[in-house]
Amino acid sequence: MGEIDPAFIQETEYRPVFKTIEADEEIPLIDLSVSTPSDTKEVVSKIGEASKKWGFFQVINHGVPLELRQKIEKVAKEFFDQPMEEKRKVKRDELHPMGYHDG
Repeated sequence: MGEIDPAFIQETEYRPVFKTIEADEEIPLIDLSVSTPSDTKEVVSKIGEASKKWGFFQVINHGVPLELRQKIEKVAKEFFDQPMEEKRKVKRDELHPMGYHDG
């Protein structure tokens, strides 16, 4: 990668100041190891609550092997590291809802 033109470097006093936001709670942790129908209902309820309050959550005991997760991360990184023209070849639309979306 080349050098950055100094014209694009802001003086320190004009740069944004990032604030740390302290949360009273931690990111919701959802344990998918369920054994009874009532456990399943509780997990579904926790997912709903976490989605409404946080918009996301962390899942544990999902059963996806480490090797598969690593392979998925590798392939995803390879895809997103491609030039935009390549990613747009699999653009999401009405016929292909699982395609790439750059908006």
